[in-house]
This record gives sequence, C-alpha cells and structure tokens, in this order.
Amino acid sequence: MGSSDGMTRDLVSTLPGSGWDYSLARHPYHHIERPFGPHYCVYNRREMACCFDKIDTVDGYWLLRQQAAVLHTGEFPLEFRGPDAERLLDLLFTKDITGIRPGRCGYGLACYDDGGLIVDGVLLRLEPELFWYAQADGDFYSWARAHARGMDVEISDPQVFVSQVQGPASMDILAAASDDGMPDPFGYFGIARVRFGGQEVVITRTGYTNELGWEYYTEPQHDADALWQHLASAGEPFGMGLFGLDSMHIRRIEAGILNAGSDFDATTTPYAVGLGRFVDEDKGDFIGKSALAAAPREVRLTGLSCEAEPHIGGEVCVDGKAAGRVTAGAVSPYLQTGIGIALMDRPGFVEGYAVTIRCVDGELHAGTLAKLPLYDRQAEIPRGKRVDIPQRPD
Repeated sequence: MGSSDGMTRDLVSTLPGSGWDYSLARHPYHHIERPFGPHYCVYNRREMACCFDKIDTVDGYWLLRQQAAVLHTGEFPLEFRGPDAERLLDLLFTKDITGIRPGRCGYGLACYDDGGLIVDGVLLRLEPELFWYAQADGDFYSWARAHARGMDVEISDPQVFVSQVQGPASMDILAAASDDGMPDPFGYFGIARVRFGGQEVVITRTGYTNELGWEYYTEPQHDADALWQHLASAGEPFGMGLFGLDSMHIRRIEAGILNAGSDFDATTTPYAVGLGRFVDEDKGDFIGKSALAAAPREVRLTGLSCEAEPHIGGEVCVDGKAAGRVTAGAVSPYLQTGIGIALMDRPGFVEGYAVTIRCVDGELHAGTLAKLPLYDRQAEIPRGKRVDIPQRPD
C-alpha cells in the first residue's frame, strides 16, 4: 500500500451543510476535536484524526513523549458472548487464548487458511463468556460470523469507541480522574472498571505507542460530554492534550509496532513479519495452522534508518537493485533521522546492512537496515520500568 506520490494525501474533512456521511461513523468526541481543525482517515468505517490544523505533528509527538496525549481512535471493538465464545476465538486466533483470565487482555492475530494475515488487535476478556476484540482496520466481523456456524455464541457491534491516553503522565492522570484512585491491580495488559465522575468505564493498560498509557472505552450508555470534561479536568494539571495519528505513527515506528494492511497483509504470514511468537503451533486446531506449519520461519520485515524520510511504497535497494519496499516512514524528532519499516523480498538481510531508500523527495538516499524496536527493545517504558523523559532537542 503506497502513499500516492509522496507529496499529497487524501483525508476526510468536516464541511458545513446537511447530507449523507456514506456509512462513516464519528467518534463521540468528534466535536471536541473540531475546534482544532482535524483531518481524518477512514478506519473500520470510523473517522480517526490523522492531523490538526492547530496542532503541529512534531509538537504532538513531544506531548506524547514528555507529558500525555490523547487520540480518539478508529479501533472497532466486536463483542463475543456465549458458552462457545472462547471456543470460536481460539479457532480464529493463532495464539492460545484459553489462558486469558477474566480481567486480562491478550493479543489476537488472525490468519486466512493459507496463513496470510487478516488483522490484529487487543482481546479483552471481561467475563468468562464475554469478550471484546478491539480490532485494527480489517475485514473480521463477517469472517468471525462465517466460522461461528453451529456454535452457541453471539457476535455483535456493541457501539463502543476506544480512546488512548498515553505518555509519562498518563498514570498520574488516571489516579486523578478515578473517583476511587488508582485501580489495583492494573498491570500491563490488565483490565479495570473505574468510575470517572460517577460513570463506570472499562479501561485497559494497553496502547499503540510503547509509552506508559491506558485506553478507555466509551459505551452507548455513557454521557460522553461529561466523561470528557471530567478527564480533561483531571489531565489539565499534567499538560494533557490531543494529538493525531501522524504523531503516534512516528512513535509506533520507533517501537516496531506493526500496522495491519500496510506492514502486513494477506500476502504475509506471521513469521515473515516477525510475529511468529504469537503462533502457538502446539495448540488445537486454528485457522491457518496447516499452512503455517509448512511456512518458512525467516523474517523479512526490518527497520530502517535513513538520512531522509522514507517514502511509503518506495523501493529499498541493495547493490543498486530493488530488494524490498517501504511499508512505513517518518522522521524521528528523538533520533533526529529518517526512520521506517520495510518488507524485503527475501530473508537474510541483517541489522546494519547498507541500502539506498526511495524517500519522499523522490530521490534515493543512503540508509541502513535496523533492528526493531529502534530503542527500548525490552519494552520497559510501557511497563513502567523505565521512567526517564527525553528532552526535546533545541
């Protein structure tokens, strides 16, 4: 998936007047974003703010790294309820999910029969027979329905919207916002039910940034305006503000967090993109198991470091010949260099390998292959084990 010509992009904007939104769904906090001039991508048929006229992308990145930033996402929670909910989900996902206890999350990765990837997301086990799957952009609802035939499980859209509060001050904000203080326990990938201004809300210790953070789930019964005002008041002393997906995109590349549909898709197996640890080969039957058993184990996905911003869809060249393509690119304000993710045509290229990379200026620039994540490789930051706050260069 490319980014057109590298110089323009197509996003959704809000226009005055009545009309049909063509099956697009707005986040409950759409009106909170509007004064900042948002421009949206379409994600799961939901609008998600990529950037704002009045919020600089680099400023948003540093807000995330130094204080706390909020993104109202396009993630799409599906509800699985019933005696066969666990059985169905264990069939759909490559990893054994039967060990996920109520009150905990897991990572759900789904494949087609041939081992090609469909989508990933966070699986929440709220009760023994009740799950939410907060999926990335992808065709999963109908896939799940088709494989539920004969099972006692109800699959539905609970009309839940996900927001992320991420950054070093995020836990202080949670403690201030919760009517009863910090939930305990609330470890990494944990679930809690807290009261924000008298409204009970599901929160998870998860995120798409590899920063300290949490997500909260706005349900139809919530007074979304009151909920946001309560959270905004709690976050104000800590400098909490909005940021867009473009700011988050930089951080997720640094962290080696993959995006469904671009970094992986139906043509790649979990092994090819470095997600083999989420395939439990010894568990019972799951969709794609036979194909994955025969699939190559070598990884073809790699990080990039470059003197300019890699162009998404641009070629990565070895010895003057195209040997891969860029799947994600940005300039890191922290590392002060161009960064990216690339899918190579074959395995065997290692960290430090010299390449040339097609960049957004249309030219080939010198670069190297880099191991992902680009730093914090033990994921100590999101677990709260590393609390140093980076300084913004002058």
